[in-house]
Amino acid sequence: MAPGCQLCVSSGVPSKCCDSGFGKETAKKLDSMGFTVLATVMELNSPGAIELRTCCSPRLRLLQLDLTKSADISHVLEFTKAHTTSTGLWGLVNNAGLNEVVADVELSPVATFRSCMEVNFFGTLELTKGLLPLLRSSRGRIVTVGSPAGDMPYPCLGAYGTSKAAVALLMDIFSCELLPWGVKVSTIQPGCFRTESVKDVGRWERRKQLLLASLPQELLQAYGKDYIEHLNAQFLRSLHLALPDLSPVVDDIIDALLAAQPRRRYYPGQGVGLMYFIHYYLPEGLRRRFLQTFFISHCLPQALQPGQPGATPPKDPARDPNLSPGPSPAVTQ
Repeated sequence: MAPGCQLCVSSGVPSKCCDSGFGKETAKKLDSMGFTVLATVMELNSPGAIELRTCCSPRLRLLQLDLTKSADISHVLEFTKAHTTSTGLWGLVNNAGLNEVVADVELSPVATFRSCMEVNFFGTLELTKGLLPLLRSSRGRIVTVGSPAGDMPYPCLGAYGTSKAAVALLMDIFSCELLPWGVKVSTIQPGCFRTESVKDVGRWERRKQLLLASLPQELLQAYGKDYIEHLNAQFLRSLHLALPDLSPVVDDIIDALLAAQPRRRYYPGQGVGLMYFIHYYLPEGLRRRFLQTFFISHCLPQALQPGQPGATPPKDPARDPNLSPGPSPAVTQ
């Protein structure tokens, strides 16, 4: 593939647009390599979009895209088709990722599951399907940024994780179905990196307050405000482990676009390989304890705490290792 070919780097939600995080850095790197980049952003006048206009060549084009709006998707599809007639479209990078709540599934409004699916799955599906004729013609590439939360049961990421699981399976299906056409499909499953959404502590505080305000009184009494405060604190603690250097993810995206034989899955980030080894090969109790140790370790809901009416004492952790929140000596080692 020669520089000058067209690449579409797509994001359409505030948390992971091309004007921030992986999308912005990927667009900048591809532009510096001489490719023509069509980068989608939520707001054409956002600071990140202005930065891209300033530091990139005139080859880079910014397109406004909200993946929840079919009109925006149609505009991007029409623009891409009109501007790739002479060069063709080599690759599509799906980088959308929306997460609105950090809480148990029972505490998470059903609307958050729908919004995550709308952006992370249906928006990605609609855009990818629309560009398939161009990608089949060029025998090009589809690269999608997923998440380990779509492969393993991260506590309190039910809405986000299930949407990422759906899109990862979708890409596996595309990989099989597009094989005869010569289109190669890759999924990037990055660890925790310090993107703008991770650094924005105020955003997570606002989400927590919205959750507390919207909970039915029965659920709030059963779980308690302290339970939700504890989950939020644990989540913010885990974000301190986020890696500041985004280049491992960007490098894997570039490799998936340009390598003669790209991998089906990439796992950039410190400790991601160990995490998958534990998930696939160790007993369930150790898997659960690992996620609790390095992500979120639950405390007892208010209704289950000693002294509460009707409280059922928790099982003895020594008899049921799946319930033990403490770190495993083997994992610690």
